[in-house]
Amino acid sequence: MSYSKIVGVGHCVPDQVITNDYLSSLMDTNDAWIVERTGIHERRWVDPTKDTVANLAARASLKALERAGIGVKEVDFIVFATITPDYYFPGSGVLLQRELGLEGIGALDIRNACSGFIYALSVADQFIKSGMYKTILVVGAEIQSTALDVTTRGRNTAVIFGDGAGAVVLRPSEKPGILSTHLHSDGRFAEELYVRDPGSSRPREERQPEQILDTTTYKVVMNGSQVFKHAVVRFTEVINEALVANQVTKDQISLLIPHQANLRISQFIQEKMGLQNEQVFNNIMHYGNTTAASIPIALSEAFEQGRVRENDLLCLAAFGSGFTWASALIRW
Repeated sequence: MSYSKIVGVGHCVPDQVITNDYLSSLMDTNDAWIVERTGIHERRWVDPTKDTVANLAARASLKALERAGIGVKEVDFIVFATITPDYYFPGSGVLLQRELGLEGIGALDIRNACSGFIYALSVADQFIKSGMYKTILVVGAEIQSTALDVTTRGRNTAVIFGDGAGAVVLRPSEKPGILSTHLHSDGRFAEELYVRDPGSSRPREERQPEQILDTTTYKVVMNGSQVFKHAVVRFTEVINEALVANQVTKDQISLLIPHQANLRISQFIQEKMGLQNEQVFNNIMHYGNTTAASIPIALSEAFEQGRVRENDLLCLAAFGSGFTWASALIRW
């Protein structure tokens, strides 16, 4: 049986650092308020005159390929997770393909928000195992700063989100790499965390540019208490599901890399599961919530810091809009 294995990982974040103090100059907030509620001290926002979702993804992908020792032309498929594509359509997967000069290969876009990278990893895993493709780029990338309401009205979400991209290279392996993935959703809670527009389920008259006077429906709507309440339950469930499926215990986890939504959520999960500090990786304090990019960025940073070593058992877990939640158990 052929398995799939991550053989390279990379990330790219914009140069521009946005501190809590800077946000305090734009809206009624302060560093203490933001840190207490989210754990975030700073985040990265793009320069929209030069950065795109596709070129951030390309830089992350090239780093992952370099670390894998694989040439760009060896890539034969792309799975791209984002909810902030450069265009309404087409998806950013084909734009990344163009950036890398890979015309002709397939590109698939995944729109599962914070869980998107694990969904993308699961899809790529199946393609590798089936033998359909040999070298797949799995990417999570977001530019959220350009859509945020950076006034007091939007501070509950504006202080949370950041921009960036992360990528992994997946290839076949004789030994297990990705041990299992577990994907779930519950659309009953879709409107607890969503952006309404530009949606198609609106009368034609409401969708005409000259009629769009109120742009609030283009901003993030989040019921923070509902998200927190569901997240702490689903995170724990899906992590345990992965452990049970592979007959391992929490003590055997070398590193848990949760989606970087809120430091309080990560800390709650760590305490609830009885994990040691060295078993959990968080970097939300530096980058904020980068949605589909958060897990691959964190994985890449953990690798750079020497916290991911050969034969380590890694658990990736995410929860987000949809609601969707997912986990992956990986042997490095």
